[in-house]
Amino acid sequence: MSYSERLYESIKNFYREAGGMSYFTSRFFREVFKPPFEFKELLRQCYYMGNKSLLLVGVTGFILGLVFTLQSRPTLMEFGAESWMPSMVSISIVREIGPVIIALICAGRIGSGIGAELGSMRVTEQIDAMEVSGTNPFKYLVVTRIVATTLMLPLLIIVGDAIALFGSAIIENLKGEVSFLLYFNQVFDALRFADVIPATVKSFFFGFAIGLVGCYKGYYCTNGTVGVGEASNAAVVYTSMLLFVIDFIAVFVTDIFFG
Repeated sequence: MSYSERLYESIKNFYREAGGMSYFTSRFFREVFKPPFEFKELLRQCYYMGNKSLLLVGVTGFILGLVFTLQSRPTLMEFGAESWMPSMVSISIVREIGPVIIALICAGRIGSGIGAELGSMRVTEQIDAMEVSGTNPFKYLVVTRIVATTLMLPLLIIVGDAIALFGSAIIENLKGEVSFLLYFNQVFDALRFADVIPATVKSFFFGFAIGLVGCYKGYYCTNGTVGVGEASNAAVVYTSMLLFVIDFIAVFVTDIFFG
């Protein structure tokens, strides 16, 4: 196959994926507001995605706060600006570092899990059996998972940010002898609604992207058991790329309205 043919195939596959994802998204918005509503399954997915990811998010946030403060402190000390540490760390973590890092962690855990689970159900014909029995597998399997990720990821990011700030406060307390009360007073003095609200809003889009891509790759999985692994891997890769695109758009829009 020549280079031009490979390029043509790549472009065709890209547009095929984009079209399929667009149709999948439109179908989700059509189904999400139609009864019956699977509240029991939604709560189960919220528990699975939220509570089961809490330990991983907490450890990630704690280490993030420790490492970021340890790496930043020597540079600020050279300029005699270590008093700015709480403000700098809080704004950096809440605005950008916390949401992106935790979203990537959740993409690896939740997105791959959704892709593998739905892919296994597709290749073992469980989804086909649900369609034959008269139930709506899209409503039960896809809508509940996308809504659960959209609702749970902002909560996980808030918890992760709080733990990251606590880890940073521990380093400041040990290295700079700054009390926890003084540290968090400076943190809340530095943070504004213009920092918190955009970061919270974009975290909903992060969660939506994780659930959407994971469900899409799993729901249309092919090639048997090999395809399950491919769907799980593709869900993580595509979601990670999409998260950076969403983050760029969110930062650009935030700069226009809050800059």
